[in-house]
Amino acid sequence: MSPHSDSGHDDHSHLSDTELRVRSLESLLTDKGLVNPAALDAIVDRYENKIGPRNGSRVVARAWVDPDFKQRLLENASAAIDSLGYTSTQGVDMLVLENTPTVHNVTVCTLCSCYPWAVLGLPPAWYKSFPFRSRVVKDPRGVLQEFGLKLGTDIEVRVWDSTAELRYIVLPERPAGTEGMSEEALADLVTRNSMIGTEKAANPKAGKL
Repeated sequence: MSPHSDSGHDDHSHLSDTELRVRSLESLLTDKGLVNPAALDAIVDRYENKIGPRNGSRVVARAWVDPDFKQRLLENASAAIDSLGYTSTQGVDMLVLENTPTVHNVTVCTLCSCYPWAVLGLPPAWYKSFPFRSRVVKDPRGVLQEFGLKLGTDIEVRVWDSTAELRYIVLPERPAGTEGMSEEALADLVTRNSMIGTEKAANPKAGKL
């Protein structure tokens, strides 16, 4: 029987050698009763969708309400982020890219999947995929439109390629109509994707996306 004919088996051909090794190790530990898959999934979900992105959203919200912090963030992102307690263990520098009404920034790692874990958590699968890594450089407007973000031709799109020594985080524009909102409420408007640059911060009337 062909290994692709059984719908109950996953096709792992898209995985890298490292990801395949991780899957094999996880399977082995699970079979030996040393790892609870449900608990492992919960930990991954927490870091991918809660702990990491929440740190970044608080950095952005602080920059929106505190001009002095914003200036320090743009001048020395690593130090400013460290001052809030979100110290990176990756040993790399950080650079914050400010979106404006005329400039939109988007980040990528074309060679692998370098990513600022301390403020964004685990990278999403699409960020690590070859189609995104290759296409966003060649056709950023087209890729952003696939994410639902259509930018006018009067807006300059800048694509920033992360390296082993330097990671980026986008400072999205503060949405209109947020005057008077608390810093905590503003953080709720900041999504992981808006800090990568594939979408804007959520409209407060629509709630967090």
